[in-house]
Order: sequence, then C-alpha cells, then structure tokens
Amino acid sequence: MKNYVILLLLAVLLLWACTQKQEVNLSKPNEIVDDLGYKHSFETTPGTIITLAPSLTEMIFELELGDKLIGNTTYCNFPPESDSIQKVGDMLSINHELLLKLNPGIILITMEGNTKDTFDKIKSLGLKVFISNPRTYAGIKKTFRDLGKIFNRNEVIESKIEQWDTRVDSIKSLSEKHDSMLAMFLVSLQPIMAAGKSTFINEFLSFCNLRNITADLEANYPFLSREEILKRNPQVILHTEHSYKQNVNVTELYPEWKNVDAIKNSRVYYLDPDLYFRPGPRFVIALEKLNELVR
Repeated sequence: MKNYVILLLLAVLLLWACTQKQEVNLSKPNEIVDDLGYKHSFETTPGTIITLAPSLTEMIFELELGDKLIGNTTYCNFPPESDSIQKVGDMLSINHELLLKLNPGIILITMEGNTKDTFDKIKSLGLKVFISNPRTYAGIKKTFRDLGKIFNRNEVIESKIEQWDTRVDSIKSLSEKHDSMLAMFLVSLQPIMAAGKSTFINEFLSFCNLRNITADLEANYPFLSREEILKRNPQVILHTEHSYKQNVNVTELYPEWKNVDAIKNSRVYYLDPDLYFRPGPRFVIALEKLNELVR
C-alpha cells in the first residue's frame, strides 16, 4: 500500500510539472513569487493557516506560528501537537467543504503530494493558496523565506537559516575528510526505485560526500533492474519503511545482491521516512544523522 502511495505521489509531481504555469519572475518589492510562478501580495498578515503537507506544517511550527494553524493533513505528525489539529484530508484527498467552513487566511500546499485538481478546486473556491516545491536545500530555504515574508518573520527566518548554513558547512567539511562512497537511496524496493540527482534527497548524499548511483540518469526517481544494481555496485544502501520495511534483509528479496559491496560490508542503513522524505526545517537534523551513520 505504501509503495502505491509513493508511486501515486510521483505521478502527481509529474502532472504538476507538465502543467506548470510559466511566468517571468518580475516581482515587485511587496510581491512574493511562489514555486509555481504565481505572484502574491499581502496587505495584511494572514490570521489563520491550513497546511496540506507535513513539511509545511513543520515550517509553520518552526516559525512559532502553530497557534495560527487551524487545519492540516492526517500525515502531519510532527511536532506532536500538530496531531491534535483539525484534519482536512490526507494530501491526495481533501475535504473542500471543510476548507470553506474553516475559511483560512491562507492555504499552503506542495507540488510533491497535493494534486493539481486540489489546487484548481481551492482556487475556484476563492481561497488564497500558496505553492511550495523545494527540490534542493536552497529550495527549502526559499520556501522558509517566503513564509517569513508572508508572516512578517524575516528576522527569525534569517537567524535560523544562518544556523542551518553553519551546520551544513560543518558537515560538508567533516565528510570531505573521508573517502567518497557510491550510494543508493531507495524510495521503493518493490519495484526498485531510487532517488535521482534532481531531488532534495540527493543533497543528503552529496553533502555527506556520497556519490549517487543514479547521477547519470535524468529521471527524478528512476526505476532500476535488479541486474542494474549489481552492475552499479553501491557501497552504501539507504532505505526507509516506505521503500519496504525496517531492518529488511534485502538479500531475501534479491539473493544475488549478496555480492554488492554495501551488503558484503554491512553498509545497509534504515532511515526514518518522516525525516528524509520531508523537505522542511529538519533537513539539517536528518543530514547530521546520516553523516554520523555512514562514517
């Protein structure tokens, strides 16, 4: 079931990409351009918020704006207090009648998870919607800065980003002291799907001086054959419960992988999906944990 959800989310992302609104980024000083190219201006700070993705819920709490959050999704489980907030759907299926009833000042959505139909429906209801699509660490910071402008929290934003950058730079410096290894970050084990070079997940690898085995492929989440894994021979394999299950012995699924360096040298690691699949404020925490794990 979880693999089905992942594939559906990836299909949603591809659909967004094909229908992306093309606008020249000529924003005025008081305008904010979201990640789909739409321009927004705010005469007043929105008084209430609904977030339709866990990463955005985490960002709102990081900004200490949790008291303004009146709705989120069933997947929003961090910080713990986000669990008690009114659930408006599960990212792929949203209760639009409830959105109208709650009548938020702004709805925050993401391209990786929420559907184009959800966006169009929210717009047709006359509700204000802002789109986030961070594909890199820089993209995460861009979304965070956008929210800082919307909610007039610029000083808080820049202080936190400065702290993030310091920690990221430290990890990069430490990791460069170690030999680079070839790594595979599995999004799914059945079928075999890995994170590609144009995803924020790839930056977990590159910042830890790990080389992505899919670096030569154009797809964001390429499918790989079991034979291809043998050929590419990763030295590190990373997976989460979304890719299969915790502490799975991958050689039970693919016996021939016993000859892969990562398995021969016991470098197969399980990661918390809530940390590594959310492009949000815990990016640096996830990065630090990964760097400690693989060294």
